[in-house]
Amino acid sequence: MSTSAAAIDAMRPTPTAGVAENVPGYTSYPTAPHFHPGVGPVVVRGWMDALEGDDEMSLYLHIPYCDRLCWFCACHTKQTRHYAPVATFLRALHREIETVGGLVSGRGRVRAVHFGGGSPTMLKPDDILELGRALRDRFDFLDDAGLSVEIDPSDMDEGRLDAFAAIGMTRASLGVQDFDPKVQKAINREQSFALTKSIVDAVRARGVLSVNLDLLYGLPHQTCESVAATVIQALTLAPDRLALFGYAHVPWFKKHQTMIDEAWLPDSAARLAQSQLAARLIVDAGYEALGLDHFAKPEDALAVAARAGKIRRNFQGYTEDQCETLIGLGPSAISRYRQGYSQNIVATGEYEKAVNSGQLATARGIELSVDDQARAWVIERLMCNFLFSGVELVERFGAVGQTLLCEASRLAISGAGQLLRLEGENFVVPAESRPLVRTVAAKFDKYLSNGTGRHSIAV
Repeated sequence: MSTSAAAIDAMRPTPTAGVAENVPGYTSYPTAPHFHPGVGPVVVRGWMDALEGDDEMSLYLHIPYCDRLCWFCACHTKQTRHYAPVATFLRALHREIETVGGLVSGRGRVRAVHFGGGSPTMLKPDDILELGRALRDRFDFLDDAGLSVEIDPSDMDEGRLDAFAAIGMTRASLGVQDFDPKVQKAINREQSFALTKSIVDAVRARGVLSVNLDLLYGLPHQTCESVAATVIQALTLAPDRLALFGYAHVPWFKKHQTMIDEAWLPDSAARLAQSQLAARLIVDAGYEALGLDHFAKPEDALAVAARAGKIRRNFQGYTEDQCETLIGLGPSAISRYRQGYSQNIVATGEYEKAVNSGQLATARGIELSVDDQARAWVIERLMCNFLFSGVELVERFGAVGQTLLCEASRLAISGAGQLLRLEGENFVVPAESRPLVRTVAAKFDKYLSNGTGRHSIAV
């Protein structure tokens, strides 16, 4: 596939009117800055005890190490050139798996596992195999459980590919970001197209039927032309899904982002133009746009779920995973239960001390009130479907839902009506305002006004 510069210029979008705000990404509600230490190991043990035998759950394993530090990254991770700290961490992770598996024993079956980080693909093959065995020894897996892995192509070799295939990898998510060498150098992420293609081919050769590519816009030195060139190259790999994220410049949160000169970053209008152009190229290639920033082939499970109104949003982005319970393992990992959210200790050394003593690593969390649950439902529906039903809101949440319905009605008839409209029983984000859906969701966030936490720009 090729697109001339003239064709790109013809497709260059006009930015939506309005000013993008700094608001959360809403992978949860309430968002993580509002978690507090009042939710600790005792509370979380109670939530685990409340699980039932036929509940389905997902597991997330956070590997907090990388062998190179990408300057754009906002994840909880650290660079190491030696494997000894990773081996020490893995012993602690096995202990946590043992403890948590014992607490939920007989309650819940695993529907999905996600390896994230950091770079889970820097693990040695034998360690990958051992983790796979430990998970299946301690948790009850459904026969068709899925296993997804975040892949740094520069880490991968035949042994690691074979090991992940052996423990049941069903989906591979490859970090691409951008193929432009100038952009790659500016973010310390040099990765050739040829290397990326070789890993895509290798995972498919091992029977993985779903491949996702992560792309970023808003990076230093990016232009509409360079973003389009990256998208066009990515599409030649025929990924089953693509995620198109806006770079979150949060140097107050991640100090290594100070390595990126802010003068190199595109402004809000340029970011919006890049995102809209990239999205148009992807959709024109036959992919369905899902939520704010995901795309999938029409036959992919995520697209099927979206058409059925069952797409969800969690800490990994958009998903077809319907499990109410998500248990996070590893430092900083966040868990979701019916009753609320919990987060593990962030510092790896402190995490290791806690789990090696046989304790849960819970550091903080938040218990959900009915108001939190109702607002979380509204925000998730907006982020996933760009609409929510006022009738369903009241049916689900009663008087609390009625109060929120009044808030939505006032918003729809106010000057913000360009962001949210009432169409029949549904409150709808108009198509032209969908790039600002995070701003719409923020209107229902009762915590945002208290000033806790700083966030990235909405587009």
